[in-house]
Amino acid sequence: MAFVKKGAVLRSPAEDERETSRDFDGLIRELDDADSAARRWAARDLAGHPSASAPLLTRLLRETEVSVREVILTALMRIADPTAVNGLVACLRSEDANLRNEAIEAMKSLPVEVAPIMRGLLVDSDPDVRIFAINILESLRHPDVEAWLIGVIEHEPMVNVCGTAVDLLSEVGSSASHDALESLKARFASEPYIQFAATLALKRIAPVPDGLT
Repeated sequence: MAFVKKGAVLRSPAEDERETSRDFDGLIRELDDADSAARRWAARDLAGHPSASAPLLTRLLRETEVSVREVILTALMRIADPTAVNGLVACLRSEDANLRNEAIEAMKSLPVEVAPIMRGLLVDSDPDVRIFAINILESLRHPDVEAWLIGVIEHEPMVNVCGTAVDLLSEVGSSASHDALESLKARFASEPYIQFAATLALKRIAPVPDGLT
């Protein structure tokens, strides 16, 4: 049996590996390490490699450890290249609700990178993706948010998507939304929620003067 010298600091294999293999290929290999700590360190260090988006996304899709997923998403947000952004969009189509929500939160933090693809997301063939796109707009803080939402309620055929857009318009809308909201009420005259939400939004963007209610 080997003896450890008194006062020696015991190190885990993951810590030793972290010191000895910090090159790109070594980090990619560590993304598949059995030790979640090694995977977490690898993902953190790969944030400094612009070409790491694809392997990080590959790992993200099969990663089960929440803490590792968080670091992978943070790394993708730091890299923020088209591969990273498109990979996050692909996550919106996942059957994994947690992964979808994580992707939404990540995309909310990338207004400059997400803005160029937002119009496409808002007319995506999948209505769920269109709803997710509106959820992203909630925190995107982009000057075109209201215009994008107006476009949704003017052309969107699905009542659930319109309802989500109206809910957000009631928070960020201005008088510029007035005509589109009135038209939406006329188009979905038999939908109680649209009537309620659009009326509420109209009151918030242009309150009725006292005595006229």
